[in-house]
Amino acid sequence: MAGAAAFDKIELSLIRAFHTVITERSVSRAALKLHTSQPALSGQLKRLRALTGDPLLVRAGSGMAPTAVALSLMPAAAQVLQGAQALFGGHASPRAFAPAAAAQAFRVAASDYLDPLFLPELVARVRAQAPGVSLDLLPLTRDYDYRGHLARGEVDLVIGNWLQPPAELHLGRLISDEIVCLVGADHPAVRSPRSWTVDRYLHSDHIAPTPLHAVGRGVVDDHLQAQGLERRIVVRCPHFGLSPAMVARSHLVLTTGRQFCARYLGSLPVRIVRCPVEFPALTYYQLWHDLTHASAAVRWLRDQVRDVARDLAGGKA
Repeated sequence: MAGAAAFDKIELSLIRAFHTVITERSVSRAALKLHTSQPALSGQLKRLRALTGDPLLVRAGSGMAPTAVALSLMPAAAQVLQGAQALFGGHASPRAFAPAAAAQAFRVAASDYLDPLFLPELVARVRAQAPGVSLDLLPLTRDYDYRGHLARGEVDLVIGNWLQPPAELHLGRLISDEIVCLVGADHPAVRSPRSWTVDRYLHSDHIAPTPLHAVGRGVVDDHLQAQGLERRIVVRCPHFGLSPAMVARSHLVLTTGRQFCARYLGSLPVRIVRCPVEFPALTYYQLWHDLTHASAAVRWLRDQVRDVARDLAGGKA
């Protein structure tokens, strides 16, 4: 590790290079993000290795992977960069982030439960206002450690639904939606709504998303379990956007928010029916870490996410 004599050799650009290389897991991709040449960035990486006494980035299969030392240094590097932005970025000024002139990358991890139009609308809005900005959209899956990625500054925002979002993260409530059932047009719940009871619901064939946590059951099943109830899930699908098409061609039942279901009524032979089990509203949030809380750029991104969610909920999109 760098001692007192080496401290004077550390430049802010070196820390930025370290953070970008480790985040990207690639010198070539990091060079593109930093608008520099690959040889120049390789030279900075060589200096970093000498300062830390660690290789930092090593070959792993067909790609590259950060070492344990590199990962342990990422939170400190993110804090230094955040502090520099606070000192010199002019966060208090409304002109601190100029979307039309910006040329940075945002990373957003999101589930596709909210609305099939949500991510397309977000991309369109960002591209229209900030054409030089790039968006890296990551799937929020059960194997994605979103809390760790946020804490290390490797992702800017996480968007999804939780009964209780993690307490250590900042959150912005996006929308609350009624939980309903999406079924095929010829499903018994459509033909005989009075017979669509709690017992009939629980014993139907259900399709459900793969839980976001390996040990979790998902929002719907956590609520059912708390009431001593259990439904029969016959299909688990990690691609939530494909579920309505599966429902349309079967007697499967999809239990989720009304806003998501409503988008498919005109394009698939499906119907929305009430859910016989009472559920609290399904609430969607955007989550971020204290590392980016004061960032003018990420604050702008959060505003875009909030506005897109509100427009979709209001039927403007």
